Amino acid sequence: MPSTDYQGSSSPLTNLGRSFLPLRRDQVHSMESPIGGSPSNEAELESFQRQVADRFHDLASVPSDELLSLPWVRKLIDAFLCCQEEFRVILFNNRTPVKKPPMDRLIADYNERAVKALDVCNAIRDGIEQIRQWQKLIEIVLCALGGDNNSYQRSLGEGQFRRARKALVDLAIAMLDEKDSGQALAHRNRSFGRHNNSSSHSKDHHHRSLGHFRSLSWSVSRSWSAARQLQAIGNNLAVPRGNEVLATNGLAMPVYTMGSVLLFVMWALVAAIPCQDRGLQVHFNFPRQFPWAAPIISLHERILEESKKRDRKNACGLLREIYQMEKCSRLLGELADSVQFPLNEEKEKEVKQRVNELKQVSDAMKEDLEPLEKQVREVFHRIVRNRTEGLDSL
Repeated sequence: MPSTDYQGSSSPLTNLGRSFLPLRRDQVHSMESPIGGSPSNEAELESFQRQVADRFHDLASVPSDELLSLPWVRKLIDAFLCCQEEFRVILFNNRTPVKKPPMDRLIADYNERAVKALDVCNAIRDGIEQIRQWQKLIEIVLCALGGDNNSYQRSLGEGQFRRARKALVDLAIAMLDEKDSGQALAHRNRSFGRHNNSSSHSKDHHHRSLGHFRSLSWSVSRSWSAARQLQAIGNNLAVPRGNEVLATNGLAMPVYTMGSVLLFVMWALVAAIPCQDRGLQVHFNFPRQFPWAAPIISLHERILEESKKRDRKNACGLLREIYQMEKCSRLLGELADSVQFPLNEEKEKEVKQRVNELKQVSDAMKEDLEPLEKQVREVFHRIVRNRTEGLDSL
């Protein structure tokens, strides 16, 4: 993504210490705008900038233990949907100027970015489905070790631990972060077949798992890359030139704002949710004069810092619940490997505690995962609908 500091224009935004809309007002008073503005229109545009800023200030104000949690991600998507609706209203209220140059080109550029975001939505939904497969393995563990609600109280024996360990190993393999674009799922599934091949029962189990995963309908191709898609969304996203601001009577500003919000939200989703060829190497260089720039840049820096932590570097997604799931399952696996039979009362109590921790993480995931998927689907349909409405208005 190019630097947003514009240089070399015949009418640049020379004073970046001033806000952009007041700059436009000063210039409009001294020359006739090709569109012609109104105080109400200026108020609408300024209100949009403030509302975007307020939403991202709210998102940026959360403590570290809430950042990248499922409730936070859902709140992020809600903020995007609200911004998009307000942006749509601005375009509707300015239907005539939107069809004129250079506004028609700016809108076309934004629509291209939005269409590219559709693949990201599909990849995120694939990632959500992947998390569901992990939850099925956790359910096996909970059932084996008495963590499901329908299990009766019983002493834990070798058979239950053998079954739980197998599911925990499968889960650990499934949660590995793969860097090979397009081959992540296939390689993961082949790993199931290689593991513990001395046991015919294990072979049958892994073949069934492989067949189940292959039966899923994945909506992005095996060669698709989230990192490349994010780069495509951010390509040529630049602050409007001074002459563009004047020629559009300020409408170029919300287009840039919405493009920036779109890029950040898609980047944050890719950071949080497992998807093919995840990459966080997107640079956000928004001018601080935009009121929403500071909170978005702050969130970007905090998420990057999270990704660099020792225990998160190889994570398949930065979603906090994924980290908790991995941690709880790993601790339970280590405990399961160390037990000796028959279990004494103290060790059995420790196992039950670890099982309960894993169950709490799984239950929290179940509560928010389906609403999250519905929100991602709504983003997809909203982009398609807005694109269709734009074409119909031509």
